Amino acid sequence: MVDLFYLTINSFTLENIKAQKLLNKIQRDLMRNGIITNTLVEDLKELRKMVVEENIPLLAKTIRLAYEHIEENDAFDIPIPDDEPLEEGEEVEETEDAEVITGQESLEYMLSLMADHANKVNEIELREYVRAMKEAAGEDY
Repeated sequence: MVDLFYLTINSFTLENIKAQKLLNKIQRDLMRNGIITNTLVEDLKELRKMVVEENIPLLAKTIRLAYEHIEENDAFDIPIPDDEPLEEGEEVEETEDAEVITGQESLEYMLSLMADHANKVNEIELREYVRAMKEAAGEDY
């Protein structure tokens, strides 16, 4: 019973080897070649199909919003989430020292969070990415 529980929690990394291999390929291609829109979008769409089959809604939504954002902007303009997510109604303080990281580095970070999506901190940061991508698309969160 414990093994079944463990496999259910970690289904993305243990049961779907093809999804894990595709995620690794996307990460490798991104590091080597940067953001090549058509290839990246097609790979993300394929990964999303696998994630939907595994019934992981947060990853499915994150991946869909990511490829839609990349298709629309021909780039990934979403910054890496702050270390401390905002509480509802809290405003962002602008500081001169704050470095906003977008583009390839932010996308690489988001993909690394997906590899261990069951981690609570990673889940929170993935939800921050979803919020930011929906905001960039003009959707309500």
